[in-house]
Amino acid sequence: MTTVLGIDPGTAVTGYGVVSRSGDGAVVLVECGVIRTSPRTALPDRIREIYEGVVQLLDRHHPKALSIEDVFQGKNVRSALTLGHARGAILLAASLGEIPIHEYTPSEIKKAVVGHGRATKEQVQFMVQRQLRLKSPPSPHDAADGVAAALCHCMTGAFPR
Repeated sequence: MTTVLGIDPGTAVTGYGVVSRSGDGAVVLVECGVIRTSPRTALPDRIREIYEGVVQLLDRHHPKALSIEDVFQGKNVRSALTLGHARGAILLAASLGEIPIHEYTPSEIKKAVVGHGRATKEQVQFMVQRQLRLKSPPSPHDAADGVAAALCHCMTGAFPR
């Protein structure tokens, strides 16, 4: 089995999803969830918590690749800068673990999983559930977005068969 870790970065909630491709080519969900930090905690401590959470995931699953949502600048530049801190911690963890890193924009992930780049969070959840044949969609949205990032990597052809 070949495993990929997908990450939807955030300083309050970082979503993740671990998927594996079996020998017959089927992609299965191994684990998904979130790394939560407290808004009352200082930013440097929150960044450390995210880093340590990702290191634990890397140690537990030994992925062959990390697929991460790239920064997008919306209306709030401050949010984009803060998101960059979380991404930095995640990228550092993967780099130190010598895990290849693949970055995808939110619209690339949505297009790969749903079929168009402007999909809603509910549509992403539904398609993740459908593609992985799950009884219910991954929850919360951040976890589903992490799984979607992993699926995007599988669907772009970059994920070994």
